[in-house]
Amino acid sequence: MLQEIREQWKTLIEEQLAIYAKEILKEDVILAPLTIQVPPKPELGDVAFPLFAYAKQLRLAPVKIAQVLKERIELLANRPSGQLILAGPYLNIRLDFASLINDLKDKVFNEKDAYGNSNVFNNKKVMIEFSCPNTNKPLHLGHMRNDSLGESVSSILKANGADVQKVNLINNRGVHICKSMLAYKKFGNGETPESSNIKGDHLVGKYYVKFAQWEKEDPTAVDQAKEMLVKWEDGDKETIDLWNKMNGWTLDGLAQSYEKTGVHFDKYYYESETYKLGKDKVLKGLESGVFYQEEDGSVWIDLEEINLDKKVLLRSDGTSLYMTQDIGTAISRHEDWPFESLVYVVASEQQYHFKVLFYILEKLGYSWAKDLHHLSYGMVNLPNGKMKSREGTVVDADDLFDNLAELAKQEIQNKEREGLVDGLDKTANAIALGALNYYLLQVDPSKDMTFDPVKSISFNGNTGPYLQYMGARISSMLRKFEEQKDEYLGVEFDPSLLTTEEERELVKMIANFPEIVKKAGLNFNPSIICSNLYDISKMFSKWYHDNKILMAEDKKMVVARINLAKMVLQVIKNSFSLVGISYLETM
Repeated sequence: MLQEIREQWKTLIEEQLAIYAKEILKEDVILAPLTIQVPPKPELGDVAFPLFAYAKQLRLAPVKIAQVLKERIELLANRPSGQLILAGPYLNIRLDFASLINDLKDKVFNEKDAYGNSNVFNNKKVMIEFSCPNTNKPLHLGHMRNDSLGESVSSILKANGADVQKVNLINNRGVHICKSMLAYKKFGNGETPESSNIKGDHLVGKYYVKFAQWEKEDPTAVDQAKEMLVKWEDGDKETIDLWNKMNGWTLDGLAQSYEKTGVHFDKYYYESETYKLGKDKVLKGLESGVFYQEEDGSVWIDLEEINLDKKVLLRSDGTSLYMTQDIGTAISRHEDWPFESLVYVVASEQQYHFKVLFYILEKLGYSWAKDLHHLSYGMVNLPNGKMKSREGTVVDADDLFDNLAELAKQEIQNKEREGLVDGLDKTANAIALGALNYYLLQVDPSKDMTFDPVKSISFNGNTGPYLQYMGARISSMLRKFEEQKDEYLGVEFDPSLLTTEEERELVKMIANFPEIVKKAGLNFNPSIICSNLYDISKMFSKWYHDNKILMAEDKKMVVARINLAKMVLQVIKNSFSLVGISYLETM
């Protein structure tokens, strides 16, 4: 809505600018498009149009151009409502907020949970792959950033009109899986999750760490793991039985972790089922000349066309690599669900991998490969450094979530609010999940970040719990209004009463929310939602602190401000749903 008004003013000013230019230069000229900016200070208006770009062409100072345009536009009877303001080389507009607020209130209250949605992707079929754990260890903090991004981007794409399918590729084969299996076979002594009282994925991860220790003592350990992989691909019964058992343990554990953190998928893929298809496609590509074979029998692709070297796709012993598997998986997915676009949520360390994968799929003749995207995200570090799976120095996802939930529970108890919340454990878990998702999503995906568990769960500052508290605070105020609403029967909403700078800024933020959602979708970037969510919450807090709402000077002002608070809450709730934060009516 706000963007539409800005565009109306842009069109009008461009028209007048073209007429003025023709008068000066005595001919039709092509002028650069007018840019739209936001003034640095509210008193300078709500939208700004810089005129520097036209000074040289018109041989006039930008200040003079702005002054002439202002005088001409003010004479027009059909111009959009609003006050024109000169700000040096800028022509600024202070919008008529009374009509804007009225229309905005109707739109927000009618659309409710759908407010902010767009059709920018217009039913486009988008598949998004995320999580993709290995079955040799439990989820850790790095996976949590991946899962938060995957869930949030999926929600944002849906809000922008896409038909989204969320998929998970379980990495359940390969040398790394055989390492856990081999260590268990050598050192396990029949241990099970039941006998050890250890969650299945944690038990398997224990033996992955054990292999890393054993590898330092026995130089043949890695070769033995490779031999086990060959046996697995040959279908050796003993190897397959062990693989099925340990994979089952891990998958059971992962399912529990996903349920706890609110992560869900429409379909699972398993590398053990897709790697052969990739192998077949590579062999067919070899026949057609897309790939070539070395003397040792290995199959390669020359990447000179994309300024890279060359890449092996099949080892000399005929076994597959990650690249081979991903080729087969992508093809299999498109056969299952003919997507128009596929987004891979994978760490930035794999940028080379996906550049090569997309190139190979195009060379194999798949037209849909032109709309493949790698949502590359940075590493998650700890205040004391990087995590290392093999050394067992990762932050375990289950332990992290449980610790956050315990911290939230202690905060509720310290404030003596157990009786006010909707179940202590339920609320603590919701706060923990909101804290985790918001902390992981507020940073631009492309950047590395440091995760501080204590800071993430704080009820003050730029955190999920603070935002949840803000939502609960507004809800509490609205409940009090509902209890006395009979006193306001017949009192009409008067938007002209909302005149403070904070109220104008809140209205602009509410009106601009659809543009925020659209921008986040086009850029696959939830941090845009997070930043806007924090900004509107801070602005509301300042407004709430400086102005009376329920205790305002007259009933009309109470009704006006209550309606503004309702609109703010709707934007907060809709933002929550896009970044994995639970809305809590009480905290």
